Amino acid sequence: MTERLSCGVCVIGAGSGGLSVAAAAAQMGVKTVLIERGAMGGDCLNTGCVPSKALIAAAKAAHAVRTAGRFGVVFPFSGGHEAATDFAAVHAHVRGTIAAIAPHDSQERFEGLGVRVIRASARFTGPGTVEAGGVEVRARRFVLATGSRAAVPPIPGLDSVPYLTNETLFDRTVAPGHLVVLGGGPIGVEMAQAFRRLGCRVTLVEKQTLLPRDDPELVEVVRRRLAAEGVTLVEGVGVATVQRAGNGVAAVLDDGRRVEGSDLLVAAGRRPNVEDLNLDAAGIEAHRGGIQTDKRLRTTNPRVYAVGDVTGGPAFTHVAGYHAGLVVRNALFRLPAREDYAALPWVTYTDPELAQVGPTEAEARAAYGNIQVLRQPFADNDRARAEGAAEGLVKLLAHRGRVVGASIVGAQAGEQIALWCLAVATRAKLSTLAGLMLPYPTLSEAGKRAAGGAFTPTLFGAKTRALVRILSWFG
Repeated sequence: MTERLSCGVCVIGAGSGGLSVAAAAAQMGVKTVLIERGAMGGDCLNTGCVPSKALIAAAKAAHAVRTAGRFGVVFPFSGGHEAATDFAAVHAHVRGTIAAIAPHDSQERFEGLGVRVIRASARFTGPGTVEAGGVEVRARRFVLATGSRAAVPPIPGLDSVPYLTNETLFDRTVAPGHLVVLGGGPIGVEMAQAFRRLGCRVTLVEKQTLLPRDDPELVEVVRRRLAAEGVTLVEGVGVATVQRAGNGVAAVLDDGRRVEGSDLLVAAGRRPNVEDLNLDAAGIEAHRGGIQTDKRLRTTNPRVYAVGDVTGGPAFTHVAGYHAGLVVRNALFRLPAREDYAALPWVTYTDPELAQVGPTEAEARAAYGNIQVLRQPFADNDRARAEGAAEGLVKLLAHRGRVVGASIVGAQAGEQIALWCLAVATRAKLSTLAGLMLPYPTLSEAGKRAAGGAFTPTLFGAKTRALVRILSWFG
């Protein structure tokens, strides 16, 4: 041990949640130590949200060029030649996107804020001490923000073949010939469509059903699009074993079918990073799903908080940021802020996008019993028609005239869901949303029309017509 430090807050993990806590604490004048053994920015910047969305953007551009003829835009290759994809250039775009964002998460920026940054693995040596890189850190409060990593399922033979996860996928400079994706969650579905649009053959295998957390009615829209674009979907069957197949891999399914490809992507969920922390020394309990916390995100050691994926809660970057805000209020201001996921949003960035806030229809019926379901297809939206994006719908869930949930599948669903996050969080009245003045033509008008649908039977019913006739007698 060569150095001893004392501080107000020690954050372990420099991903989204950890960086947010460290920045807030330092800027409020709290002596802060930040420990990170890997790349600054964590999974989101380096192997998750940022590179995946950059790749999806490249794939969307390729698809737009390929389908431009439907708008009357003709390129030289439209006489039967396919648009070429320079995968090395796609990789450069992905890495360039990371590099452009990286300064915001960099060690230099945080040191400029007054944070002591230690680039090493951390382990507890007691309830109030951590050792990292030869430095012993004592802190009034610790925040665990160590995130998660790709879960690798116990499939026989998987350990004997090369495979990709989100942690290695974006290092490739050569496109897969035939990508076999194991897992039909958001990562698997997004990457399946993206690589297909970039010219690869893709087969997706999911032992249950695609996107099981989302509303099945809206998932079906995404399923149809994937199939239409040439992604081979295998649902409802597991993988019995994985084998080498020449220079590639083969997945032997439970029903005996054999799926061969050049590359294998494992997208079968996430696993929290709790190993090597020596949690027992600090009296912190953890389970397979993550570190145990209460509603205020305190661990079983009241001096230690946990945020983000490592808690085993919803594994989204925006949840980690939300957790960071709760910890700042609890740890620094002593305010009893508690987590509340009633208005939790998430987006799957396929094309069309799939966005959700609050419960799905099935969850809402279980929670509230009697609910009102309102739908508005984008086929009736003028902007969607003009942009050739008429696929999908807005689906609202209401209880006693107030919005409790919303689902959108369609163009820019991730942007459109913002209004409904506010509506669900505030339990806004359908009448308020139906009465909004929105610009025309916009996709968001579909949501307004869905809300207005709650009043159509009454507004244009027999009683209303009779009232209008009576009033007309008075001139």
